[in-house]
Amino acid sequence: SMNDLLVWLGVDGWRPVLAALVLPPAPFIVAIVVGARLMASRRLLAWFLILVSCLGLWFGSTMAAATALRHWLLPPVRALGASEIAELKKAPHTAIVVLGGGRETLAPEYGVSDLAPLSVERLRYALWLGHETSLPVMYSGGVGYGTREGATEAEAAARVAARDFGRPLRWQEAESRDTRENALRSLAFLRTQGIERIVVVTHAYHMPRAMRNFERALRASGAPAGSIRLVAAPMHVQPPRPLQLIDFLPTRIGHYDTQLVLHEWLGLLIGA
Repeated sequence: SMNDLLVWLGVDGWRPVLAALVLPPAPFIVAIVVGARLMASRRLLAWFLILVSCLGLWFGSTMAAATALRHWLLPPVRALGASEIAELKKAPHTAIVVLGGGRETLAPEYGVSDLAPLSVERLRYALWLGHETSLPVMYSGGVGYGTREGATEAEAAARVAARDFGRPLRWQEAESRDTRENALRSLAFLRTQGIERIVVVTHAYHMPRAMRNFERALRASGAPAGSIRLVAAPMHVQPPRPLQLIDFLPTRIGHYDTQLVLHEWLGLLIGA
């Protein structure tokens, strides 16, 4: 895959930069600049580029676009049901793994590093699931590509889990830099602990890529088929709802959700 090629070339650390250049709004902005440059010589083409780019910028910041792209580009996922959670309560040799979603190197209000909002949401759900099932919880996250050095994400998660939620983590994995390494390092460690079932916790939009990486890590580990089971425990699964007028207008949330969906689709496309 393209991701394996980037890793082999040793330039996988450039993925955040490449993604920023490939994903909107950068291509639309470039097209507008090109259109302005062509206005004197090729007016029709220039106006076409400018209008298409403006439409792309508009709809790329709407919830309507985010909803449609999620439906078209990402495999569907569903949240764990009550019966599945009840089954996990009786499952031996099982662990919950939270995948990191970013950190703040320094939160001035606390005077230490802290988790990004996405990471807090994942941690909260994993700790709740751990409370409901009495299963141990592991947090996987180090220092991501394109971020400043400092305390690892897992260290911040351990502090937040104990201080804010009153539920200490059982294990921390603090070396991984992306989803691929989350899977490889978490699986390698949990196999030494005799774990036979891994409950993967992350956001719904991220779950298809996360599960694919865990499945790849399983095949790469040489573990016998069926020796370790994977259970997807996505959060923030968005049920279908009728679109409203506001969904067709550019909003901060619309832009954010569209970016998340396109980022995940790009990750699936290149095999990240």
